[in-house]
Amino acid sequence: MALKSTSPLAGLLHKSPFKPIQEHMRTVFSCVSLLPSLFEAVQAKDYEEVKKIAKQIDALETEADKQKSIFRLNMPKTLFLPVDRRDILKLLHDQDSLADKAEEIGQILTSRDMEVPEAIKEQLDTLLVSTLNICTEAKTIIEELDELVEVGFGGREHDKVIQMIDALRKSEGNISQLLHKISRTLFS
Repeated sequence: MALKSTSPLAGLLHKSPFKPIQEHMRTVFSCVSLLPSLFEAVQAKDYEEVKKIAKQIDALETEADKQKSIFRLNMPKTLFLPVDRRDILKLLHDQDSLADKAEEIGQILTSRDMEVPEAIKEQLDTLLVSTLNICTEAKTIIEELDELVEVGFGGREHDKVIQMIDALRKSEGNISQLLHKISRTLFS
């Protein structure tokens, strides 16, 4: 039988909320990681495989939504969280949007049999690799959050995470440029 504290201060403190956030990110990452295979199937014109992979993405996105809902329903309402509650919910929303976009891509690619124009194949492959790299970087940052809390958001761990975030921002800028290039090529 677990003993419950009778101290009025005991309810104010709570364990780190980052474990469920990290688990959610792992599910989101699994979802996004299927995109290269999805596009390989499109390029190979294997539309049954496209449907199969899109279905896997859909299942993982549904799992991520369940994890998000459970976390939001059970999120600690204690006074002392390591970070602002709104920031945690924003992070969860941002992570979930990655899975939502992957699912949306899968739905678009199964709506009709598509072919990738030859002029953008190479750029699209680069975009997919870059996107997966960014998601990998984001997942790594999320995995570091516990350590960051343990050191009080300071020291070497803080500097390491800040450097990782800066690298992620640069990668996002590169993705934006690549998307612009693909759009220009596609529309020309």
